[in-house]
Amino acid sequence: MRGLQRLLLAAAMAAALPASIVRAEPTAEQVRQSVNLREDWQYLTREIAWPAVWTPDGGAFTYRKTVAGGFAFETFDAATRAKAPAFDHQRLAAALALAMGQDVAALRLPFDQFAYGDDQLTIAFTAGDGRWQCSLAEYLCAPQNRAGRPRAFGVVRDLSVPADNHPRRSPDGRLEALVEGDNLVVRQADGSAPVQLSQDGSTGEFYDPETIAWSPDSRHLMIYRVRPGFPRQVLRVVAAPEDQLQPALNTQLYPKPSDPVDLEQPVLFDVTTGRQIDIDPALFPNPYSLSPPRWRPDGNSVAFDYVQRGFGQARIIAVDAQTGRAHAAVTEDTDTFVYADRRFAHEVGPAGAEIVWASERDGWNHLYLIDGRTGRVKNRITRGDWVVRDVLRVDEDKRQIWFAASGMNEGEDPYFRHYYRVDFDGRNLVALTPEPADHFATLSPDGTRLVDTYSRPDLPNVAVLRDAADGTAIAPVTQGDITQLTAAGFRPPEVFTAKGRDGQTDIWGLVVRPRDYDPARRYPVIENIYAGPHDSFVPKQFWPFGYHSGGDKVIGMQALADLGFIVVQIDGMGTANRSKAFHDVAWHNLKDSGFPDRIAWHRALAARDPSYDIERVGIYGASAGGQSTLNALLFHNDFYKAGVAYAGCYDNRMDKISWNEQWLGWPVNDSYAAASGVDNAPLLQGDLLLIVGEQDSNVDPASTMQVVDALIRADKDFDLLVVPGGEHSVGRSSGPIDYVTRRQFEFFVRALQ
Repeated sequence: MRGLQRLLLAAAMAAALPASIVRAEPTAEQVRQSVNLREDWQYLTREIAWPAVWTPDGGAFTYRKTVAGGFAFETFDAATRAKAPAFDHQRLAAALALAMGQDVAALRLPFDQFAYGDDQLTIAFTAGDGRWQCSLAEYLCAPQNRAGRPRAFGVVRDLSVPADNHPRRSPDGRLEALVEGDNLVVRQADGSAPVQLSQDGSTGEFYDPETIAWSPDSRHLMIYRVRPGFPRQVLRVVAAPEDQLQPALNTQLYPKPSDPVDLEQPVLFDVTTGRQIDIDPALFPNPYSLSPPRWRPDGNSVAFDYVQRGFGQARIIAVDAQTGRAHAAVTEDTDTFVYADRRFAHEVGPAGAEIVWASERDGWNHLYLIDGRTGRVKNRITRGDWVVRDVLRVDEDKRQIWFAASGMNEGEDPYFRHYYRVDFDGRNLVALTPEPADHFATLSPDGTRLVDTYSRPDLPNVAVLRDAADGTAIAPVTQGDITQLTAAGFRPPEVFTAKGRDGQTDIWGLVVRPRDYDPARRYPVIENIYAGPHDSFVPKQFWPFGYHSGGDKVIGMQALADLGFIVVQIDGMGTANRSKAFHDVAWHNLKDSGFPDRIAWHRALAARDPSYDIERVGIYGASAGGQSTLNALLFHNDFYKAGVAYAGCYDNRMDKISWNEQWLGWPVNDSYAAASGVDNAPLLQGDLLLIVGEQDSNVDPASTMQVVDALIRADKDFDLLVVPGGEHSVGRSSGPIDYVTRRQFEFFVRALQ
């Protein structure tokens, strides 16, 4: 009865609305055209080129560019400036189709970049679910089998898979190391005279052969002894298998927050004497992860990276090869989180006497020169109210660094990346990419030349070859042409900024309007949300059909807008690439999702634009965006009226260990429950459509079903679409996208129009 009452109420309200608000419901044909817009438009551009990959000899670089019917890889000779196809696309497509057992189109190869082999006659790339290698001489392709034992989210080994235990040869070629019966063994290179170096290995604490690391002088080696973590298995029923009638069961090793992880103990061995030293863990207590051990070039010490459980500390630990004594070469402490995926370290010299280290200790991500013997700062390399985004190259001989940064240019979008060169002592900072746009650059192997590709949402890609010393343009490479796309009706999105919750910080977003936009009408608003703290998501580059950095496509937003909406995307506080304080809003606070900033942004745009109807606001998102979408209808339902939530991690206790402990900490605390869509389900107001792929391997699909259970118990109305066999990307970039997208579009038409 409740659903009927809502329909009657909606009809009565529509009858009372002024004509400027009422809009004819889109026809089925209009919905179909919107669903197919990406396919209709994505091959209308020419010469949109990205990214550049240098050949190993530095004589040329290759990039993928748009051509009639798809994409082609082109090589640019850096000396002659001649262009040529990177390979025979037809032959490569045929070879790859044979190897993969599926159709492959020559102008729609299933990868967008590749790496050259040292001989430049082979290329390697990721396609489908694996890594592939193809010969450019014989045109033969084969999978690159990754030997070794998988680790679920990098922290729990899959003990059902044998470890890669091939003998590791010493640098001098005389000896080889391997594991037998859970213990470390060293023998002659011909396999004779084995000597068991360790006696304390067991099933419960085994020596991992995949962590064996020889010293350069072949005298020492380091290996990790491992106490296995908890092997949590997620179970998923395959309701409609393609190859049988009866359902099947899939299992996946899937550690979740607070599960015990593999505990690794570094152990040092003197091969000549057989001496064993367990490294004192006082400097790396309670590890979330340790990196593989790496020997310094002089062989006098070995180092590894340490991230503390809960992400409050990161270190480089250096161990003396003779004594086994450990010291912290550099330490990063924080009251919130060390952003583990953005750490950067470069050890200078054969003994690691200096370290170029990225740190947010002053509130912005900057580079420091660290004394690797004491851990103290020798000097700052960069400083200011802006962030270092990436480091391209550290030249130890010239004592210079090439890096990307954003926020340095006054009056410019603070997310635009530019490239710079600076000396180790912080002097002689040189800007290399002056155009007001987002830049992506790659350096030649010798560090003398730079391929700079830059664009904005309203500026098609431009690629330029530059001198890496001062940024001087050497030669144009390509310039994007969107003549046909513009003729088809494409218009770039509008950029809009407004003050956030503090009344001071600029919040940046994009606005997409219907192609038949009439400023005299009132349009319902739909927000495309992704608020994951691991990045920022509002597009800054041109390519409107999909972005590597996450979030939805501008063309997808346009397709929805054409049905009679204004569609927006915003980066609120709690996301990355601004100040540490901006980012820290997410700490223990995934419930926030930047909503106070987003709502302030909406209100500011509505105050300026009478066509922007903030009485009818919807929201949609996937994964972390799905969680945020549900939270909008739980915690901000006075503002948001309808939402479509895809594949959400609705309760962070149900999701993967890596992402959630990074932002909500360890052990599980009240902040997990505070953000839970299950615990807060009774707060739901508004119209909700939940969409989930049955076989989601990224976010446990049971998270969606637990929300469903909680909503039913709370007597809440909602819609649910479960896609049998669907993965995490269902409705986004694979799976039955047309059907799922149509359901989303029609849902918003019913709910908001």
